[in-house]
Formats: sequence, C-alpha cells, structure tokens
Amino acid sequence: MRIGGLAELSGLSTQAIRYYESIDLLPEPDRTPAGYRDYAVDAVQRLRFIRDAQASGLTLAEVQALLSMKDSGIATCAHTQSFLDRHIAEIDLQIERLQDARAEMSDLLERARRLDPATCTDPNRCQVIDPS
Repeated sequence: MRIGGLAELSGLSTQAIRYYESIDLLPEPDRTPAGYRDYAVDAVQRLRFIRDAQASGLTLAEVQALLSMKDSGIATCAHTQSFLDRHIAEIDLQIERLQDARAEMSDLLERARRLDPATCTDPNRCQVIDPS
C-alpha cells in the first residue's frame, strides 16, 4: 500500500509516517519498481500503536523501546507499567506545583482586593506583588 493509503488508515499524516520511518519506529518499506514506498498491511497497526502510545503520554523514545522489545519477541507489559508509573508521578508533581502556584495567586488576589488603588503611587512597583 502506498503512503497516502497508509496515512488514511492510520489517522496520521504522510509527513508523520516519513518521520517515524526516519527514526526507525517504522521499518523502511519495500519500494515499487517506480520507487514508491510499498507498505505492508501490518504497518497500519504499528502506526496506530505509535499514535495511541503518544496520546497516552509516552515519549517517542519510550515507544521506540517498546517496539524494539516487541520486534525481539520480548513481553513489554512490565516496561509499559514502569513508563506509566513514572509519568503518573511526574503528573502528580506537576499538579502539586500548580496547586501551590494557584494558592499563591489566590493570596495575591485577596491582597489586591483589600488595597485601595488610590494608594498605588510608586511608579517602580506594584503593591499587590511587592507589598514593601
């Protein structure tokens, strides 16, 4: 199958397919006598896996590691779990940082509501942010 058909069936652009091929996520296909790429049917499933793994938060390096293992006949469940565990920990940390930032902004907003704008006369600072 040609790249346009593969793009349509996989839900990816031809540019993405060429990129995945260039970084060895997708094996280089055979070529027709005219030089066109001729992809096997199983390329659709592989590209859908790449797309879905990325949508799940895995990096291309992680996807590459999983596909290399699959290509070697190695089970990947434990590796997938470790990748997901790490990503969840990173998300939890990010949530914690965002909650801290929100609390700080809420404090600033409360200070801003208590201040009289008429007393804001310093041209070099904002008394909401710098109360000194």
